[in-house]
Amino acid sequence: MKYLLVLLTAAACLACDSTKAPRHAATSHEHEVASWPNVVMYEIFVQSYADSDGDGIGDIKGMTGKLDYLQDLGIKGIWLMPIMPSPSYHKYDVTDYYDIHPDYGTMEDFKIFLAEAHKRDIKIVIDMIINHSSNLHPWFLDSQKGEDAEYRDYYTWLTDEEIEQFSSIEKEATGDSYNVTQWHSAEGNDKKFYGFFTGMMPDLNYDNEKVREEVIEIGRYWLEDVGVDGFRLDAAKHIYEDSRVKDNRKWWKVYRAELEKVKPDNYLVGEVWDNAGFVAPFLHGLPALFNFDLAFSMLESIKREKSVTAFISEHSWEVDESISFEAGYIKNQQVYRNETTDYEDAVFLSNHDQNRILSVLGENINKGKLAASILLTMPGTPYIYYGEEIGMLGMKPDPNIREPFLWNARREDQERTEWIDPEYTTDETVVPLRIQMNDKSSIYHHYKSLIYTRNRSGALTYGDFSNAHYGNGDLISFYRKNEEDTLLIVHNLTNRLIPVQLALKDEAFKEVIFSTCDEQLNDSGFDLKPYSSIVLAGR
Repeated sequence: MKYLLVLLTAAACLACDSTKAPRHAATSHEHEVASWPNVVMYEIFVQSYADSDGDGIGDIKGMTGKLDYLQDLGIKGIWLMPIMPSPSYHKYDVTDYYDIHPDYGTMEDFKIFLAEAHKRDIKIVIDMIINHSSNLHPWFLDSQKGEDAEYRDYYTWLTDEEIEQFSSIEKEATGDSYNVTQWHSAEGNDKKFYGFFTGMMPDLNYDNEKVREEVIEIGRYWLEDVGVDGFRLDAAKHIYEDSRVKDNRKWWKVYRAELEKVKPDNYLVGEVWDNAGFVAPFLHGLPALFNFDLAFSMLESIKREKSVTAFISEHSWEVDESISFEAGYIKNQQVYRNETTDYEDAVFLSNHDQNRILSVLGENINKGKLAASILLTMPGTPYIYYGEEIGMLGMKPDPNIREPFLWNARREDQERTEWIDPEYTTDETVVPLRIQMNDKSSIYHHYKSLIYTRNRSGALTYGDFSNAHYGNGDLISFYRKNEEDTLLIVHNLTNRLIPVQLALKDEAFKEVIFSTCDEQLNDSGFDLKPYSSIVLAGR
């Protein structure tokens, strides 16, 4: 049925007036207080975003034309998935580290995009893929020629006997790689090369000083010559084999120090897909890391309609229902702080490697709004995956979680990309942006209102987090506090109305800063409607 999600909205939240927009009020700051890097970030897969020339593939000019949209949404930072030349649709296997993929445009197009973004106070972070290259990169093409090749030692080559001694042909699947073969054959070679992900992505050999110098020079080029603001470091956990984790962490400290010589305020955020205890020591080299434990905890709390903690275990991830979401987050942050206080927590719901959040939540748009409410009231730097703000759907395999953005109804959408025939995000399942803009109850307006509120709140942007202890596992509740403001935030995880009686110490929280279902306060508290959220400030 057309626009199925609209019907799901009405069915899932009958207690709310679905014709009303989220409510936000002016905070103690009438202007935006969020500043880099404590801003709302937006991840874009260029191929799927906006097509400027009608070839069916998203491009840089198309993305440049959407900067006003992103600025209006409240976005102040963009993470671009790979933009360098590559033989694959996803471009995580680079063949040239100093250019733009021709399908996306030219380096001049990109520099114009950068300039236009910076005019709008939007920073640009690009994916930097330096764990591995493409097997079609000139370095690897030369390397496989034999022992005397100039670039032979840019990659790791071992005989079967050496592999048996130092490593293993097979490995276990991990959250960031289903591949179980890490040593691969190359035609004409009696040795195998190391590639953690696939044989099309041979890992660079960081025991080679020339490789380390090359990747530092690549970073210098993009920061200094091109002018980007930082990098998202892909596969940061795997620079060395997993058994060499100390070498891995040491490398990132070197990389950080060298790039700070080029641009002291450059931003580095790393992908280290693991639990807090494993991740924390990486913070010395990578001052921002994606918080996978928090992403899974938000997801599982919403799915189970109960405040729980999730964490990555050795092979997958687990849920501990005995630890609340709030207590789990505090424990997570303490692990980080025991290592260093010099970090930015990169928080997110989903990204290009995971099933889209609304599909995981059963296409329940009110749960999708709740997920956004939790994310955007948490500390850290929140990342929004393109299309989350319009409720895009998608389940693996990977191309189906990277489908085209819907700018307008199909017959009127001149910018929609067509490189893939979408299976999940279609006009029959997701309401296009242009239509949502005219519907104040849409998930788009929910995101926009939340971002507006966050950008103007010092407590939401910079404040500390502490547990408020409301509910019996059916609520997530916490305080956000900075030098000027203290906020009380309560999220209802369930499909039922929950009366919330404020504790004596919280009776001063009478001002509604943000609310999703127009909750009315009374002398003792408020009734929190299904899947709704409220943010209160004291007078």
